[in-house]
Amino acid sequence: MEGRNGGQTRMDKGFFLDENVKKAMRKGLRVVGDVHGDLDAFRHAVATERFIIQLGDLVDYGPDSAGVLRLMMEVMQQKRGLFLIGNHDRKLGRALLGRKVRPDPPLEATLSQLALPENADIARAALSCLESAPAWLVLDRKIFVHGAFDVRMLMEPPPPPLERVTFLLSRALFGETTNRMQKDGYPERCLNWVNHIPGGYTVYCGHDQRSTNGCPLTIPGRAGGQAIFTDTGAGKGGHLAWLDLPPVSMEN
Repeated sequence: MEGRNGGQTRMDKGFFLDENVKKAMRKGLRVVGDVHGDLDAFRHAVATERFIIQLGDLVDYGPDSAGVLRLMMEVMQQKRGLFLIGNHDRKLGRALLGRKVRPDPPLEATLSQLALPENADIARAALSCLESAPAWLVLDRKIFVHGAFDVRMLMEPPPPPLERVTFLLSRALFGETTNRMQKDGYPERCLNWVNHIPGGYTVYCGHDQRSTNGCPLTIPGRAGGQAIFTDTGAGKGGHLAWLDLPPVSMEN
């Protein structure tokens, strides 16, 4: 958190810790993994008094990305939660801006849903919502990010999520990659970044479906920190996972 604005603590661009948010956070946190259009599961995830931190990739693959966006916006309007930008969310935002993006069936399905008359309200509001989503969030010794962590995230604020991809934005969205390409045409991912998490810190991330038992997977790093991977395949034949955390001190 950084700075002050009219007595409110600035958490990230466009999001402030007003008294309603602080009240929700005092009831604890619920960290929700990749949703990917699974609206039914997401309804269960947000049915809590805890403050929601959704780790990105709200859209694509599942049956109702528009409905997931609508529900996330309702949670934000009620000051009960926020979401971080994921690579699929950024791609949707870029498409809504009219920028050139790599076409794929999941994105095309999401755009088709937003084009339906009953989703006109979401189509109008989605871009603004995506433009203001932070790429990472630091609360005390907890770090929340979609893809992967870099130590500079502890010192630098997130950049605009839909603009030029900086090194840190790339790390936050896509994780750490090697120079090798996979059969699907995307870069191979690696987990060297986990070894650079400082001692006592925990990184909560999505993006990589690393678990083999359907539960969030914890991987310890050599520096004493740890990463918890929350993507368990929602919208892709798996299910949606979340973790409940104790309240975070608002004084830090």
